[in-house]
Amino acid sequence: MSAQRRFVRRLPSTVGDVGRVSPHGAAPTVRKKVAQDKERGDRPQGHALGHESKYTSSPEGKKEGCELPKGWRRVAVKDMADSIQYGHTASAIERKDGPRFLRITDIQDGRVDWSAVPSCDIPKEDIPKYRLSSGDLVFARTGATTGKSFLIGDCPEAVFASYLIRVRVSADVDSRYLSAFFQSSDYWRQIEDGKRGIGQPNVNGKVLGEVQFPVAPLPEERRIVAEIEKQFTRLEAGVAALRRVQANLKRYRAAVLKVACEGKLEPTEAELSRSQPSTKDHQLTYETGEALLVRILTVRRQNWQGRGQYKEPAAPDTTKLLQLPESWMWATVEQLSTRIQYGSSAKTNENSTGVPVLRMGNIQDGKFDLDKLKYLPRAHDEFPELLLRIGDLLFNRTNSAELVGKTAVFKGTPHPCSFASYLIRVRFGDGCLPDFVSYFINSVLGRAWIAEVVSQQVGQANVNGTKLQALAIPLPPLAEQTRIVAEVERRMSVVEELEAVVSSNLQRATRLRQSILQEVFRGELTAQTTGDRQHGAKTKGVPHV
Repeated sequence: MSAQRRFVRRLPSTVGDVGRVSPHGAAPTVRKKVAQDKERGDRPQGHALGHESKYTSSPEGKKEGCELPKGWRRVAVKDMADSIQYGHTASAIERKDGPRFLRITDIQDGRVDWSAVPSCDIPKEDIPKYRLSSGDLVFARTGATTGKSFLIGDCPEAVFASYLIRVRVSADVDSRYLSAFFQSSDYWRQIEDGKRGIGQPNVNGKVLGEVQFPVAPLPEERRIVAEIEKQFTRLEAGVAALRRVQANLKRYRAAVLKVACEGKLEPTEAELSRSQPSTKDHQLTYETGEALLVRILTVRRQNWQGRGQYKEPAAPDTTKLLQLPESWMWATVEQLSTRIQYGSSAKTNENSTGVPVLRMGNIQDGKFDLDKLKYLPRAHDEFPELLLRIGDLLFNRTNSAELVGKTAVFKGTPHPCSFASYLIRVRFGDGCLPDFVSYFINSVLGRAWIAEVVSQQVGQANVNGTKLQALAIPLPPLAEQTRIVAEVERRMSVVEELEAVVSSNLQRATRLRQSILQEVFRGELTAQTTGDRQHGAKTKGVPHV
């Protein structure tokens, strides 16, 4: 049984929504398929041609010294191209008439949505010069995707922008074969070398033209392309299955948090009480959420150390809130907390001898990612006031609309540790578990509240401390909070194990693609025919030997 299936079967079912959002529906296939291929001695299988990804260059991609099959030659792109040309310089215009204006940003995940590509102003007499045709290859010559290529297939009338380079290959080479080479580690190594040669984070037409690749006889290229498409299609099917598992796991996470905060994940204290032998007059034998809130507020009042006379925090307006399970109570963050505080706005540095400072980017999926930490000196004047304690909840008050409001609970590592000004620290009193509050804020229920109260300023969404204080949180009895937190952690740990397996297999799929391409350009993917060996590769402008 594959590791994915073992982990999937371990995922517990839940009541309500969780049972319907189990990740069982997406069958992960890559690991099992790879094992079968290895056992049979088959080559790994692949994905649809045209799905471009940028691969890190490696010494394995350097094949100049390898002996190529009979009839193959290693030549420069410029020797196989009818033209290498920069695109048209213009601004994009959102209109329906005129040719489409292809830009770097229109190429996403190896695809172009032509219906979303804008137009541009271009003289009619210039359209033929920049018109795109099936079989053209376009390259990003600048920006984060420098060197990324795309093979034009069927398309409407379109021209290409100046940050792209078009290569129109001669009839002596199959453009699909060349497109496959432009995904290989050998290609990316040469592009990286070329970028260093010109000293700029871009690729010009000269660098691209000098890229060397092994050209095969045209009939053999076509057989190779057919085999690549077959193998890549099969590999892509496995990758798609893994992506479906990832999506299902994300939905499963959300469903678990939702039912946990609705009281549907674990039996409530009221239900457990009724299942026990009856007591006189059916008296409840546990502390309700209402009684717990009274106790929390009493302790809060007794330990008040703030400025001025103690002011009782306002109760939440429950008229529009969902109905809670029996024995639960609505309470505001202000009622449940002893401290709500913004972090440090001091300039941090890279000196790891200082105190780590958690920032908004360190909150990922309800936990802290401790990569890329910044630091403040240990003698910083805001310490120890802004040092974190175990159980402090950090709330991301400023970010993009979909990320503002992320929360995580500090578990004590690293120590000592502080937090930055875009985060709000909430410290809760005894009786309210910060993990349960974090689950609520990170759930769809908390996200709905954030969407309602968020303010938008210059592309940033904001939820300030005053709004956070007023947030209404469901408060179950303490014993029930403890059971819910333990069950959520158990389920999430299983999900994280499965996510790690999926991520590992996706990385393996990337390596398998490169393995296939390496076989292609060593001439090992398909067998040569007699005609291939006799005729050899035709190379534009380069005599045969």
